[in-house]
Amino acid sequence: MKKKIALALAGVVVLAGILGGIKFLQINRMIEAGAQFSPPPETVSSAETQLQSWESILTATGSSTAVQGVMVAAELPGKLVSIDFTAGAGVGRGDLLVQQDISSERAQLPGAEAEVAQTRSNLERFRQLLNQKFISQAEFDNAEANYRMALAVADNIRAAISKKTVRAPFAGRLGIRLVNLGQVLKEGDPIVSLQSLDPVFVEFSLPQQVLAGIRPGLTVRVTTDTHPEEVMEGELTAINPQVDAATRNVRVQATLGNPRELLRPGMFVNVTVVLPDRREVLVIPSTAVLYAPYGDSVFAIDDAEKGKTVEGGKTLRQQFVRLGEKRGDFIQVLSGLQPGETVVSTGVFKLRNGQAVVIDNSLAPEFKLQPKPENN
Repeated sequence: MKKKIALALAGVVVLAGILGGIKFLQINRMIEAGAQFSPPPETVSSAETQLQSWESILTATGSSTAVQGVMVAAELPGKLVSIDFTAGAGVGRGDLLVQQDISSERAQLPGAEAEVAQTRSNLERFRQLLNQKFISQAEFDNAEANYRMALAVADNIRAAISKKTVRAPFAGRLGIRLVNLGQVLKEGDPIVSLQSLDPVFVEFSLPQQVLAGIRPGLTVRVTTDTHPEEVMEGELTAINPQVDAATRNVRVQATLGNPRELLRPGMFVNVTVVLPDRREVLVIPSTAVLYAPYGDSVFAIDDAEKGKTVEGGKTLRQQFVRLGEKRGDFIQVLSGLQPGETVVSTGVFKLRNGQAVVIDNSLAPEFKLQPKPENN
């Protein structure tokens, strides 16, 4: 009985050894296969580093202001008897806006004009008598003074009528009406805002370091978040002679045509001042950059090393770069790349150093310095 048990145990041990050996050989083969396995190459789109001539520009934020803008107000107290404008409408210079009550002045004016006519006749008669030496110089001077006083009274009434007849001081666009018919206005009460919208001023600040490079006449481009697709051009027209002691910035003013009235006074704008000189820069598509806290990098595409079998014959080399200004779809490379090098243009987040790749640019996007994406 004991002999049978021993033989059975020996058989189990032999079987376990055989199974362990087989499993060991299988695992060893898998390790060898894994060591010899190379992943299939990744399909990537590519772009070459290129030299471009960029405009030298200065950027700033500012606000638009009216060349002429005023709150039309009452000059004299009086009751409002007519409103002759529509809120938001355009008006020309001299157009009637509102009429205050001038019935009292109109009633007084004929008497004042009659007094002027009478004192003028007296003055002419006294002049003839003075020439004939029938009256003294003092009597003539008194007649002349009476005439001038009557003339002043009549002119004062006419001025009151003119001031109570409120007209547009210049051409522009009206704002919201602030008065009502029958309202008794006091001196200085606002009636309506009037703004001249074509052309307009754009005011912004630049640091004092750039003062040597700016001058009146430079081209200025303006964009707004209201109409982001519109680029409006004008020219720099004025530079403040005083630098702000707190910020060390200088106030600058540009003038832009605004025929469609896209710019309104007080609107926030982005300003670009175009300097006369251009500069040559090395650029790559901005989508080619792998941004990281420890440093920005790109994946340069190199030929595969000799002796290595790589489908497509290309491998990746992660190259750290120092970047500069970004414009449109491109970004400036200050160091790390040379002109003519090929880099991966899209999808860099999924790549790694030394990876085999195949280039396919059939679906690669077109990179532009001034892109105009469709509104989808």
